[in-house]
Amino acid sequence: MDIRNIAIIAHVDHGKTTLTDALLRQCGVAEEGVSMDSNTLEKERGITIYAKNASVEYKGTKINIVDTPGHADFGSEVERVLRSIDSVLLVVDAQEGPMPQTRFVLKKSLELGLKPIVIINKIDKPAADPAMAEEAVLELFLELGANDDQSNFPVVYAIGREGVAKKKLTDESKDLTPLLETILEHVPSASSAELEAKPLRLQPFNLGYDNFLGRMAVARVYEGVINVGQTVFVKKPTGETRTGKITKLFSFRGLEKIEIPQAVAGDIVMLAGLGDIDIGETVAAEESAQPLPAIAVDEPTIALNFLVNNSPFAGREGKFVTTRQIRERLERELEVNVGLKVDFSSAEAFRVYGRGELHISILLENMRREGYELQVSQPQVIFHEEGGVKLEPFEEVVIDTPATYQGAIIERLGKRKVVMKDMRVHSDTVRIIFEGPTRGLLGFRSQFILDTKGEGIFSSRFTHFGPYAGEIEKRAAGSMISMSSGKVLGFSLWNLQDRGVLYIPPAIDVYEGQVIGNTSKGEEMFVNPTKGKQLTNMRASGTDEAMHLVPPFELSIERGLEVMNEDELLEVTPLSVRLRKKPGIKIAFKDRG
Repeated sequence: MDIRNIAIIAHVDHGKTTLTDALLRQCGVAEEGVSMDSNTLEKERGITIYAKNASVEYKGTKINIVDTPGHADFGSEVERVLRSIDSVLLVVDAQEGPMPQTRFVLKKSLELGLKPIVIINKIDKPAADPAMAEEAVLELFLELGANDDQSNFPVVYAIGREGVAKKKLTDESKDLTPLLETILEHVPSASSAELEAKPLRLQPFNLGYDNFLGRMAVARVYEGVINVGQTVFVKKPTGETRTGKITKLFSFRGLEKIEIPQAVAGDIVMLAGLGDIDIGETVAAEESAQPLPAIAVDEPTIALNFLVNNSPFAGREGKFVTTRQIRERLERELEVNVGLKVDFSSAEAFRVYGRGELHISILLENMRREGYELQVSQPQVIFHEEGGVKLEPFEEVVIDTPATYQGAIIERLGKRKVVMKDMRVHSDTVRIIFEGPTRGLLGFRSQFILDTKGEGIFSSRFTHFGPYAGEIEKRAAGSMISMSSGKVLGFSLWNLQDRGVLYIPPAIDVYEGQVIGNTSKGEEMFVNPTKGKQLTNMRASGTDEAMHLVPPFELSIERGLEVMNEDELLEVTPLSVRLRKKPGIKIAFKDRG
């Protein structure tokens, strides 16, 4: 069977997964309501976190599809997928046009010599401007150094949600047939008798884990034929060789994995039996085979410590609370999460390196749902040194906001050493492009939501390591710290809410040293949230006041990572997220009665 291999790439929320789901339904390999985003967190957040494989058959051709994440923190998922396919479908929102992650994934695919097919999606939006979006995509191609062949890209217009695609905006269409025809026309065939006749060479680009089969690899067969039971040679990019045996082979049909006895050149398969296989290694039939070019993955940009929870409430909710259990879970995560690195050298804390706050928070969210309980330190950026020069990670930031708020945003980011590069006005909204150190952006998102009253869109991507930008003055939000343990009373919160933003509702338990809110003036404040109203046996009309409590700014893992200070820890348990001062920091306060 003829084989075509494609990946769908785009900025977050531009409609990749919706389009892929519609393709699967049209080709009869998925039912209504079945989605590529099968992970619980993906369904809740409406974003793709993990790259996934599927395939459809159209006119006797097997089309392998890899759906990739759109968020910059999961860029490492995209980079290695692009090496294994022959063309990309670049999905761009007809209203928003190209966004930061569009630039990132397109740059990677152009460098690999791939010729993209551009899909202008969501053409049914009220503010959609397909012509503007197409023009902006062409500008981006030229800016990224695309050659003449790549710049002459085919364009398909689509409404992914309705499963409709058109080659021209004026065409009538009922389904995605024009897109499938474009794929057959422009994507080169991955299979040929000539490639099958060569000795086996394949390369894993993704990893999986099965409780019975152990570590599994998703790989592209570049040359030859692979059989179950075959003895193979596994080569590192450095040339080191070891042997192994293939115990299981799976092919993809729709979203399902189907066990097969053999696979041929050009196909994408999942294999088991090589327990220590890693991304970018070459699996070959002959010991003398040349290793395939290594797959590079971008370095992590932030680091933080994972520690055992030792708060007064430790062990109340979690099943897995010991250092050994946390270590085993992190080791398991390293089996499949290549964007993550962990330093196990310290007995007290594990140093975890990731691609961004979202990357780390997804790991923590998965762990807490599995019953783990732990605490983490404030994320810090990773510094490099080259030729005696201190370097730090820089990011490009694209902000879409109503024009009213642009002044406040530019002023706030300016204080954080983030420099404005460009500004474009679209009717009543403004798109501003900034560049600055990752350090300056840590903790900014929640402030951005407040500044734009929830109407702004903030997206960023790592670009490079640049010279150290100097000290950054962030207005340190002071913490409101509980100086007693017990149940929180509404009367006490009512008195405290004028002093800053509260993180907790009434009627929950708190402990001494827990951070229950921040102070608007920026100083540390020790408070008693368990203090009740002084009652007497006298009652007079009109002396009772009606209490109106402002809803609290309840902490999620991401919010906690953003708002925490350097001397604080974020306590993550299956049911709660709490902020606390590090143990050993003296809580000094006067008795306030």
